[in-house]
Amino acid sequence: MNSRLNLLAREVCDNPHPYLAELRRSAPIVQVDPGGIWAVTRYDDAQYVLKSTQLFSSEALRMAMDPEWLGRPNPIAESIIFLDPPKHGRLRTLVSRAFTPATLTQLEPRIRAVARELATRMVEQRKVDFVDAFAMPIPATVIGWFLGLDPSLQRHFKRWSNDIAAIGGARPEDTALMEQCRRTLDEMEQYLQGVLADRRRELGTDMVSDLIRARVDGESLTDQELMGFLFLLLVSGLETTANLLSQSARMFAMHPELLPRLREDRTLIPRFIEETLRLEPTAVATLRTCTQDVTVAGVELPKGSMVLVSLASAARDEDHFPKGDSFILEREGSPSLSFGHGSHFCLGSMLARLEARVALEELVSHVDRLELRTERIDWTPSLTVRGPQTLPVEVFPV
Repeated sequence: MNSRLNLLAREVCDNPHPYLAELRRSAPIVQVDPGGIWAVTRYDDAQYVLKSTQLFSSEALRMAMDPEWLGRPNPIAESIIFLDPPKHGRLRTLVSRAFTPATLTQLEPRIRAVARELATRMVEQRKVDFVDAFAMPIPATVIGWFLGLDPSLQRHFKRWSNDIAAIGGARPEDTALMEQCRRTLDEMEQYLQGVLADRRRELGTDMVSDLIRARVDGESLTDQELMGFLFLLLVSGLETTANLLSQSARMFAMHPELLPRLREDRTLIPRFIEETLRLEPTAVATLRTCTQDVTVAGVELPKGSMVLVSLASAARDEDHFPKGDSFILEREGSPSLSFGHGSHFCLGSMLARLEARVALEELVSHVDRLELRTERIDWTPSLTVRGPQTLPVEVFPV
């Protein structure tokens, strides 16, 4: 390549996979734009960076979500995914108590009822935006249950999530987007401060109350840590499941044989979810900072260098995933890195998989096929997450 690849260029955001494939072949660790960050594109190298927390700090990810142009702190930058040991371990111990198998099992019938209602409504309407009609309401409802939030607020969740996710990918010329992100931060923080104040006055049975009660070695979460986690759950909890469900709809549209096959054998749905996560991960990258001079795959990375670990590229690495660009329902082999690796493995992965499985079980029961009603999709402008902002489809009933 004669010039550095810009990961935020429109054509790359629309379809990054051919560009990442070329990097894997010709320059698996190379500087890219914005900012000349080092991109790590092969599976083994990505896994090495993610597990080597002494060599690669999460500081770069925090900096990306807390840029100077915000002019104010971003609470999500203080959440668990942006922290290094030992603080990361303490927080993970506290918040992991909210994602126990027993807690998630209790949610399944409630998620199913919501998914069934949404699928029934989609079939009646026939032409819908899949994101608004199905993919976003499911995680928004679940997060509302978890946090004990007013259901009427769900109409704001998509905008909140999109704006916060866009912070890490805002271009210098995107002044309108920057101002919108600032307003959203103020709005979210003001509301969540009210939620915390209400729970401190009267604890309930929701996750916020549980986190206020939680103690590790006699220590509780600070208000800053609580706010960071609430921001993280509202953003990542929505983006992860909504994008997974939206990408599932794309797979059904591109491979019409899949939907009836899953209807005939629902035990294949978990396999479908894993292959969709591999082929189109919702978290396409994560960022790290070199804590010292380090060599990866023969390339010297100076101390302080920013490193972008391309999870989307690693998931199509032909050394681990033969025919990596193809959807293969029966695929075996290496686990994907879609939910991260090592100490930063996503705490909410079990919840996202549960939501997706139950939602798709209801979808395949009601829908015979899906057809896309657009030739071009507008994707979230971000270095780290990727999902359709809208997905117009026509729904054909069983």
